[in-house]
Amino acid sequence: MTLRTIAIRAAAAALVLALSGPGEAQLALPGRIDPLDTLERVGDTARNVGERVVDPLASAAQGAADRLDSRVARLQRFVAGSRGAVEWDDRHEPARAGEVLLLDPDAQSLARAQKAGFVSLEQGTIGDLGIAYARLAVPRGQSLAAAVKALRAAVPGHEVSADTIHFESGAATRAARAPAGATQLPRGGTVGVIDGGVAGSDRVVAQKGFAAGAPHASQHASAIVSLLKGAGTARIVAADVYGTDPAGGGALAIARAIGWMTGQGVRTISISLVGPANPLLARTIAAARGRGAVVVAAVGNDGPAAPPAYPASYPGVVAVTGVDGRGRVLIEAGRASHIDYAAPGADMTATIPGKGRTSLRGTSFAAPLAAARIAARMAGGAAPAEALKGVDGEARGASRRTGRGVLCMDCRTGI
Repeated sequence: MTLRTIAIRAAAAALVLALSGPGEAQLALPGRIDPLDTLERVGDTARNVGERVVDPLASAAQGAADRLDSRVARLQRFVAGSRGAVEWDDRHEPARAGEVLLLDPDAQSLARAQKAGFVSLEQGTIGDLGIAYARLAVPRGQSLAAAVKALRAAVPGHEVSADTIHFESGAATRAARAPAGATQLPRGGTVGVIDGGVAGSDRVVAQKGFAAGAPHASQHASAIVSLLKGAGTARIVAADVYGTDPAGGGALAIARAIGWMTGQGVRTISISLVGPANPLLARTIAAARGRGAVVVAAVGNDGPAAPPAYPASYPGVVAVTGVDGRGRVLIEAGRASHIDYAAPGADMTATIPGKGRTSLRGTSFAAPLAAARIAARMAGGAAPAEALKGVDGEARGASRRTGRGVLCMDCRTGI
C-alpha cells in the first residue's frame, strides 16, 4: 500500500467520523468498515438523489489527504535538513539524534543500561515536580529507533523514550493593518508561554532558555506575546525551548520549562506546539496540574485526519482549536483526544519586532487567547475548576468541533 493510499484512507476515515453525529458514532455495526467503501456508498446514494453530496465529500477527503501528505513531507524535510541533529525514533517520529530518555533511573537500571552500551550524559529532576530522568547516549553504530527498543528490553519496568520534537502550529503570513474597533478586555493575570524566545516587551517579567542559543527571539513567540497583550494579560513569563538548536522543541526542554514555570508560581501555561505523545512530558504535565496549574495547548494545523496532537491530547490539558472571523473552525485545524474551547486563529493581526503588524493564521494563536481568559479568572486566586467554570460562562456556540464554545472572539489584535 502506498503512502498516498494510506493518507487517503486515513483522511476518509476522519471525514466519515466528522460527518457522523454522536449518535451515529456509537452505533454497533457488523464487520470491519472500510472508510473508502463508506465514501463510495455515500457517493452512490448522492448520485441517486441528484449527486448533491459526492463532490463535496470527495473534495473534503482529497483536501485532508493533501494535508497528510504535506505533514509527512514537512517532517521528512525537517529530518533531512537537520544535518544529523534529528533522527527517526521507534515510532518514526522526529527526535533528538543519539540520545534516549530513561525515567526514574536508579543504580540498577543505570548499571543495566551501561552493560547494554549506553553512556549517561545527565541525570536530573524536572524542577521541584519530583520527576527524575537520565539522558543516555545511544551505543555507537546503533540507530535511535533500535536504541529505544534495546534500552526498554534492558530496563524492564522503566519508561523509555526518545526526546521527541514539537513544532509550532501557526505562522505570520503577510503585512496587515489592525482591524477597526478592536476590543480591549480588562487586564489581568499571568500567562506562561512555552515557545521560542521573545524580544523585549514590557509585559514579559521573566524569560529563560532551555535550548542551545536560547533565549533567541522568534516571530512565532513574539506574535503570541503581542496577542496576549492585546487580550489584556498583565504579566507574561516566557520559556524558549528552541533557541538556535536544530533539535530544539524537544520533550525534555518543554518539561524543564514547565518545571521552571511552576517554580515561578505561574498557574496558566500556554503551549502552541505540537508533537507525539511522550511519557516524560505526560508525567510533567500531570504533576504541574497537581500543583494547581492549568496547561492550555493548541491542536495543530495538520487537519482532522492527522494523528492526535500532543500536548493538547494529554488528560486534563485544555485543548484549543481555531476559528476564523466568521466563527468557522479552520479547515486545517488538527485534532486532539478532546476539544475544550475554540478561539480566533485567523483574520487576526499581531505586532512583531522587525516586521510590524502582520496577519496570523493557525491554532497556535487560539491557545494563548483562551489562556488569557483563564489567567484573568485565576488572577484573584480562583482554583482551576472555578476559573474554568467562569470561562465556560464566556464561551459561545458550544459544539462537537468547538468544545464548550468560542472564547475571546474580539481578541484579534495584538499590541
